[in-house]
Amino acid sequence: MTLAHEQPGCLGAESARGADGLGITVSYFRDEDAVHAWKQHARHLGAQKLGKERWYAHYELRVAKVERAYSGPQGR
Repeated sequence: MTLAHEQPGCLGAESARGADGLGITVSYFRDEDAVHAWKQHARHLGAQKLGKERWYAHYELRVAKVERAYSGPQGR
């Protein structure tokens, strides 16, 4: 996550993992160009390779656009 936060256009990330090992990480980037640059970053490519070879039997990736975000109880 530290490396991702150093990337131009990275707006932040959130991560959580349950006791059963199931986890989720959501990274936020300014735009599609910033996402593409992160996807092609050499150290990130290395981490992706290790993930596929050693860490994950299965993973899913979703790319989505956040249209609105707020928190409560006063969020709008």
